[in-house]
Amino acid sequence: MPITLTVRALLLDMDGTLVDSDAVVERCWRRWADRHGLDGDAVMHVVHGRQGHLSMALLLPDRPMEQNLAENRELLAQETADTDGIVPVGGAAAFLRQLDGLPHALVTSADNALARVRMDAAGLPLPPLLVTAESVGASKPDPEGFLKAAAELGIDPADCLVLEDSQAGIAAGLAAGMRVLGIGPRAAAHGPTHHVPDLTGVTVAAGAEGVLTVSLAHC
Repeated sequence: MPITLTVRALLLDMDGTLVDSDAVVERCWRRWADRHGLDGDAVMHVVHGRQGHLSMALLLPDRPMEQNLAENRELLAQETADTDGIVPVGGAAAFLRQLDGLPHALVTSADNALARVRMDAAGLPLPPLLVTAESVGASKPDPEGFLKAAAELGIDPADCLVLEDSQAGIAAGLAAGMRVLGIGPRAAAHGPTHHVPDLTGVTVAAGAEGVLTVSLAHC
């Protein structure tokens, strides 16, 4: 049954929410897992939604953070150079067209360069406000990025809707006191407020006094 939500701003994750970059993420992280003798499937359960050096810290807890930061810089360079297989999530282009002129932001654990490369590779327009890895001191699942985006938009966190696919991102949105719309198969298991398979059935309409109506046709 369709669901209708009223909000004042939308805060959008990128990978898995707007951009399907799973092919690149799998290639890069499984190579990294092989180099360190780690199980690739176990690694893939950890890395989505987090900054790379924090994923490394979880997977190799005894290793100095300086080494994680150095390897993450190498991994980011590899990911930025690899756009093979990047496509938009279903319905993402039409969904973003609806947001033109409305309060919204991209809140991603990717750095600025990677965010721009992946959005361009998927043929998607960048939102006017970007909160990337360089913008925050704490990565998802910390709520800092979502709270910063809400503050810059001048919107109360309770009036924001987060769109996320990963466990870390969903936890961050909920910790920020926001409702979370889970996108895609990964999201369903992690307790989002609502869930849809992709963006094809999500519509946004502007109403009076800055109220946005978000309709979910396929929940």
